[in-house]
This record gives sequence, structure tokens and C-alpha cells, in this order.
Amino acid sequence: MKFADPKNDLAFKKIFGNENHKNILISFLNSVLDFKAERAIVDVTLANSYQIPKIPELKETVLDIKATNKKGEQFIVEMQRKDLGDFAKRSLYYTSKAYVAQLPKSKDYALLKKVYFIGILNFNIFDNTNYISRHLVINQETQEQDLDDFEFTFIELKKFNKKLEELGSILDKWIYFIKYASELDMIPAQYKSTQEFTEAFHIATQTAWSQKELEVYDYMALKEFDEINALRTAERKGLKIGLEQGIEQGIEKGIEKGIEQEKINIAKNLLDILDDTTISQKTGLSVDVVRSLRT
Repeated sequence: MKFADPKNDLAFKKIFGNENHKNILISFLNSVLDFKAERAIVDVTLANSYQIPKIPELKETVLDIKATNKKGEQFIVEMQRKDLGDFAKRSLYYTSKAYVAQLPKSKDYALLKKVYFIGILNFNIFDNTNYISRHLVINQETQEQDLDDFEFTFIELKKFNKKLEELGSILDKWIYFIKYASELDMIPAQYKSTQEFTEAFHIATQTAWSQKELEVYDYMALKEFDEINALRTAERKGLKIGLEQGIEQGIEKGIEKGIEQEKINIAKNLLDILDDTTISQKTGLSVDVVRSLRT
């Protein structure tokens, strides 16, 4: 059994932005925001539910998840694999845009509802060891949340190092799923008793995907490799391309190994539809390596 990587934009949207499986997103939101009892979300309306984007239009396609609950509160969920710089400021921008967009021409400010931003990051942005952090507008003198229409939550996947047997909360299980699902070959026992998790794993099962979905999924993965390679080339030449941190030199070998394995995974998905030479050109693998995958 092969599971898609939930960190891939298409896979993330297919799993968490699926109109027919809104219970998955609801479970995720409740666990991340620690909503329980009367605060628990029971239903959401998706502003841009999952549909297969067209490859030529991917640059203009919005792939984050936007939802609204029955109170009118909005939730923005974004999966970000690469550090493109200023992500904290971008989250403020996205949230403020969603907030202002609520206001009709009458400018009745009482109609404005709270906006929650959740960023799932495959890199670190804060100098602490916590893999999840919540950020509020707090009164400095009283430590009270007098301005409560904005709330930001960041999940830094690289700081999450729990093993499968150490998972306790629903939140931990969701983070583990997002980080490690593509490395698993079966649904772990810890997940089988919860419907939302089993549905998420089944949606991530690529053998049930359409050929078009697989093509877009692989295209996005290859596009990311191109961006990483461009970044590393620029770094070697001492150029600055707007990225503040780049790729950490201390884990460069690990990244190379991970990229190589992902190229192999993509090549395997293309074996039935492309010839060896074309697969080699698209993935950067040698023709000999591609041929060896057919044996």
C-alpha cells in the first residue's frame, strides 16, 4: 500500500479540503485549536473545496484550505513545505485579507467574525523547541486578550519527533500523519479505531487516485525539486534570491537523500505512462536507474 505525502499541496487539499469528508478537517481543527464541548466545531462550509487543478494553471491556483463554521468564524489552513521567507508576515496578510473581505459596503463592523490561521510548516521559524505555538493579541499590562478577532497557530513539523508508540492525543496523531504517512506501508493500529483517520489514510492511498491526480501530484513534487535546486545553485554562487535562511548546510546530505528517494517514488508512478528516457529527463535520474526500477 502506498500513501501520498500529505505535505504535497495536492494531497493535503485532497485529504483536508474534501467536501465529502469534512469530518477530517473538523477533527483536525478541533484538535489543533483545542476546541472541546460547546466550543467544538460540528460543521464547516468549505470556501474552495478540492478539485483537480490543471497543470498549466497551477501558478494561479489557490491550494490552501478556507472554511467557515456556523458562527461565521473563518479558518485558513496552509501547508508550506519550503521556507520562502517572511512566512509570519504572510500569515498576517492572509488573515487580515480574510477579515476585511467579510465587511459589506455598509461597513457594519459588528458583523466581523474571528479568523483563525493555521500554518503547517516543514521548516522552523521560531527559536524554541515547541512543535506547536499559538499567538494571540494580548494586553501587555493585564495579559488579557481584549482584541480576540485574530488567532494564529503554527505547527513546525521538524520539531515533532514523537514515535508511533508515543502518540497520545488526536493532535499528535494528525501531526504524525502529515509528517510520516508517505513512509508507511499500512494503516497503524493506533489509527484504526477512529473514522477520521481511516478515511484520511484511504484518501491518501494513491492506488485509488485517477491518472490526472497522479500527474498533478508528481508535477508538484518535481516543481519543488526544481525550486530547491535553483536555491542551492544560487547559494553556491553567493546570490540572494529573497530567501532569508535557505537550506541549512548541516542537513544538506539528508535533504539530498530524501530528494533522491522521492525522485525514485515519482519515477515508479510514471513507469506505466512514460518511456525510460522521458522519465529520466523529468526526474533527473539516470536512464540506468529508471530501467532498474522496472525489474
